[in-house]
Amino acid sequence: MTDRLGELTAAGVAVWLDDLSRVRLSSGGLDQLRREKHLVGVTTNPTIFAKALSDADEYDWQLRDLATRGVDVEEAVRNLTAYDVRWACDVMRPAYDATAGVDGRVSLEVDPRLAYETEKTVAEAKALWWLVDRPNLFIKIPATEAGLPAITAALAEGISVNVTLIFGLDRYSQVMEAFLAGLEQAKANGHDLSKIGSVASFFVSRVDTEVDKRLEKIGSDQARALLGRAAVANARLAYERYGEVFSSARWQALADAGAHPQRPLWASTSTKNPDYRDVIYVEELIAPGTVNTMPESVIDAYAEHGETRADTVTGAYDDARQVFADLASVGVDMTDVIETLEREGVEKFETSWNELLDGVRKSLAAAGRGIGHPGDAAKPNAQAAEQAGGNA
Repeated sequence: MTDRLGELTAAGVAVWLDDLSRVRLSSGGLDQLRREKHLVGVTTNPTIFAKALSDADEYDWQLRDLATRGVDVEEAVRNLTAYDVRWACDVMRPAYDATAGVDGRVSLEVDPRLAYETEKTVAEAKALWWLVDRPNLFIKIPATEAGLPAITAALAEGISVNVTLIFGLDRYSQVMEAFLAGLEQAKANGHDLSKIGSVASFFVSRVDTEVDKRLEKIGSDQARALLGRAAVANARLAYERYGEVFSSARWQALADAGAHPQRPLWASTSTKNPDYRDVIYVEELIAPGTVNTMPESVIDAYAEHGETRADTVTGAYDDARQVFADLASVGVDMTDVIETLEREGVEKFETSWNELLDGVRKSLAAAGRGIGHPGDAAKPNAQAAEQAGGNA
């Protein structure tokens, strides 16, 4: 059989999974993907955790312990999610060691309700970094305006960062600037730059979803001819900017000090429109030094019928610019598209986070009824952060 995921890896694309659950961990499913499907990283988000905690009984013992200790709901969520991410970090550690710290990473997101508060985001990043306590952790920080200085501050502390919710080219340039500034400060602070990692999560399919909606509303033949083309063009132009920044003298000085580049990570790569090829956001975004984080369904689809062509990005910059020009000519305002997607992205994760809190609150209350207190009524005690301690 053709090892299509192996071919993708050989083309320079790191295969990551956009999912995590305790069932996947306890069953050995994550380790199997690492061993058999070239998986070298994991991303999570509030939506993933909300689903994981609502679907499984595997969390019951920990919920009972948390309720017994009177931990409040927000601290309980930190403990539950940190436990899973720590376990996943241990599962992915062989990939981390084999790539000298480039891959083998697992991401944990700060509370999305802090997306517009810089200092609280930094404080949360530090707390999660300490709580998980694994060198192959990524702390996810959103690329909002308030998130940019938080990214720099976290990196300056030696914290590895996955910058999430990037939709537009100008914001991506700001993210790379925040990364460079953070590493420069980390170097000044005496940190070993070779131990600090970062990726920039550039969202893909959501761009087509929003642009296609506007093209359908315009309804002309010229507009309809552009359906399904915006997302790939947007990502390709992002990679062009990546190439410019990471070939600069400023970057070379950091590389000489041991730094790894902040790789572009293609996120939101499942196809939302059934009329499109199910692996389009993998096949059309193959380029050296990139990450593609996929749901398992997309990983399986690529393993079955994906077509790996050497570098489908760098030779297509002019075509991508033409797509943008054509979109403007039919009346699609890409600036408004990007602003809409960033705002909605934060809102969606906030909604998922609140659903996660509600689910854990109910579970704590149910567990607490059998032990004499409601679980989340008391304030967290000094030992709360230790609940998820130790190797899973």
